[in-house]
Amino acid sequence: MFGIENYTGFVIAAVILNLTPGADTFYVLTRCVAQGKKAGLVSVAGIMTGCVVHVLFAALGLSVILSTSALAFTLVKCAGAVYLIYLGIKTLTAKSQAFESGEDQYSAKNLLYIYRQGIITNVLNPKVALFFLSFDPSQVTGPLPFLLLGATFLVTGTTWFLILAGMAAVMTRTLRENRRTGVILQKLSGMIFIGFGLKLAFSSK
Repeated sequence: MFGIENYTGFVIAAVILNLTPGADTFYVLTRCVAQGKKAGLVSVAGIMTGCVVHVLFAALGLSVILSTSALAFTLVKCAGAVYLIYLGIKTLTAKSQAFESGEDQYSAKNLLYIYRQGIITNVLNPKVALFFLSFDPSQVTGPLPFLLLGATFLVTGTTWFLILAGMAAVMTRTLRENRRTGVILQKLSGMIFIGFGLKLAFSSK
């Protein structure tokens, strides 16, 4: 189909990638736990927008640079690692406890900030780009195969993250109302973000 030799394999791999805990998954969970369902849905939109960027890069052939240039891969990887560590430190040192806030208290400006963070978190993960390139339709030229694979990935990813966001928001509503638990969760979230950043920094292709 459109030169894609193993579409079923791609769908299975996409589902497995979405289900595997990573920075994207944890970002959505953190927002849901901290700020409720609305913030969780906005974070999902940010992550999926980042995926759209990766799809367009793959379709235009720009993602090939990451697979062929060790320097480009390292630069993007380090940028992603630094950003995750930055998010972790910011969460750890925040004076205001986001986990104590109700989801209705967040303005459009705050939601835009959450959305933007989601985009950056995803775009600065070079392994997402390499995932698409691993299913390169070798005998076909043009962007259509990549756009089809990208649309498939977006559907599976969005479905999973929406389910995750809904479940997390419901399950943690009581926790967010408890100050002590909220503080613990916020500090734990910061440390996990830093952990993901360090893992990305020292990972290889």
